[in-house]
Amino acid sequence: MRLVNQMKAMWGVTLLAVVAGCSGQKAAPPAPPPREVEVVTLTPREVRETGEYLGSLISRQNVNVLPQVAGYVRKIHVRPGDKVEAGAALIEVDAREGTAALDSAKAQLSSTQVSLELARRTLERTEALYKEGLASAQELEQGRAQVEAAEAAARSSAAQVTQRQVQLQYHVVRAPFAGTMGDVLVRLGDYVGMTTPLTSVAQADVLEVSVSVPSPRARSMKPDTVLEILDSTGKVLLTSNVFYIAPQADPRTQLVEVKAAFRNTVGLRPSELVRTRLVYSARDALQIPALAIVRQSGQPFALVVLAKEDGKTVVERRPITLGALGEMAYVVESGLQSGDQVAVSSLQALRDGMAVKPKQANAPNAPTGSGPPRASGNGGGTVGGSR
Repeated sequence: MRLVNQMKAMWGVTLLAVVAGCSGQKAAPPAPPPREVEVVTLTPREVRETGEYLGSLISRQNVNVLPQVAGYVRKIHVRPGDKVEAGAALIEVDAREGTAALDSAKAQLSSTQVSLELARRTLERTEALYKEGLASAQELEQGRAQVEAAEAAARSSAAQVTQRQVQLQYHVVRAPFAGTMGDVLVRLGDYVGMTTPLTSVAQADVLEVSVSVPSPRARSMKPDTVLEILDSTGKVLLTSNVFYIAPQADPRTQLVEVKAAFRNTVGLRPSELVRTRLVYSARDALQIPALAIVRQSGQPFALVVLAKEDGKTVVERRPITLGALGEMAYVVESGLQSGDQVAVSSLQALRDGMAVKPKQANAPNAPTGSGPPRASGNGGGTVGGSR
């Protein structure tokens, strides 16, 4: 019985094969599954028009220290690089001559004070005698004149003492403000004059950055334009606002100087050259990753992933208009809307109307604008994402 059943099954299969062979038709292969593609969802982000330039740091307080008296250097209180407070002693110049002159002025003051006291007593006696008729009016006038002359001499001597005291203070050269010492240019025993440079003091807590920008850019700038100081990798170290725009361009370079001040919290030094970025404008706009763009005959296209009414998800090839290139992303001027999903993978294999299975792309493929904007070689404007 089992053998009979097996024979019937074999005849059935053979019969089907014969029928299929006679009809000349083959069974249709199953439809391939939709291709899985990575997509990003476009949302408006801040786009900044910027330009990168080389800036020079300037100390708002930086002076070369000169002596106000002549003499030999007797003592040096500081070393290069020391932090000093305002009024701190830096260098002492030999003051023996000044001390002697002060002692002489004090002696002269004592002499004039004695003469003044004597003149006053003489005037008192003359006045008493004049009241009794024993002294003439002329003697009285002479006594008064002698007192006035002695008072003038005493005032002159006191002024001499004050002058000598002030000059003696100049023998100790002090810091005009708090800052960092520069190189000490003299040694013990050196003879210095009033024009001999001793050292320098720089205040680096607050610095200015000077940048030269093209004239067309300067015309559109405002005093509150944002200026960023960058490190070698493009990371923002400090941010400030422009407070000065030169009223005229340099006649040789046709560049306009702009300045910004900032509090130095990262250890920058005066006269250092730094990388800077000026933010000319900022606006919200859509950005599309550069790798999500397909070009044909110069026309850029985006592959937009759409959900159809029948439940299928397909790709639509859509022409777009691009703006400036930022960090791995273009600004979309037209052709796309907020919320559109664009494919960022398998672009060469996708065709218009092709069914796909969307998958959200990883963050690095999205136009986040996390990196610094790409600067053009001539210092022109660029566009970058928000920070």
